Amino acid sequence: MPEHILVIEDEAHIAQFLKRGLIYEGYRVDVAYDGQSGLDMARDNPPDLVILDWMLPGLDGLEVCKRMRAAGDVPILMLTAKEDVQDRVTGLDAGADDYLVKPFSFDELMARIRALFRRSAPSSHPEVLRFGDLSLDTGTHRAQREDRFIDLTAKEYELLELFMRNPRRVLTREMIFDRVWGYDFGGESNIIEVYVRYLRQKTEEDDAPRLIHTVRGVGYVLREE
Repeated sequence: MPEHILVIEDEAHIAQFLKRGLIYEGYRVDVAYDGQSGLDMARDNPPDLVILDWMLPGLDGLEVCKRMRAAGDVPILMLTAKEDVQDRVTGLDAGADDYLVKPFSFDELMARIRALFRRSAPSSHPEVLRFGDLSLDTGTHRAQREDRFIDLTAKEYELLELFMRNPRRVLTREMIFDRVWGYDFGGESNIIEVYVRYLRQKTEEDDAPRLIHTVRGVGYVLREE
């Protein structure tokens, strides 16, 4: 069955443009025109991916994103006219997996949708990566430290997998941008720092020793102290 995409967009002409284009590309598409309706539709008929506008009547896109992320790990692509780096960080900080500034080309939208589906697809050859007392299951996208399970968002998983596949190797910011986000956020973006902080918070609960270390002026490294 084709993947199911939920579009939450209050501008009818944009919503219908997206719906027609996505149906033409072979997806099943539902459209909601406000935040609460989008949440209700996602609950009643869970989508495989959500395209979410930031500026919505009632519940705005950030709040919708936070609630959807709290309920599960569906990939979320946020659309907005806000183009400042800090706005991008705010959207991703709310739980979005990707961010596209209006106006955008449909070809770029499709490329990002395909990338999100690739990232969220289960591995055809699942394995368990291990470093010290930390493990990462590539099939379930779940981490574990000693006897404590750690739930990860899609982006947190990608970043942790990159570290786990390159233990003790210093990863530059440029390498992380390329491998995890696939495009340049710009030299002033602190999105990597944001997601490293998330991973540290989740992996360092109960005073567990730090594993992800900052290499000042260069990047980050997964190593034991």
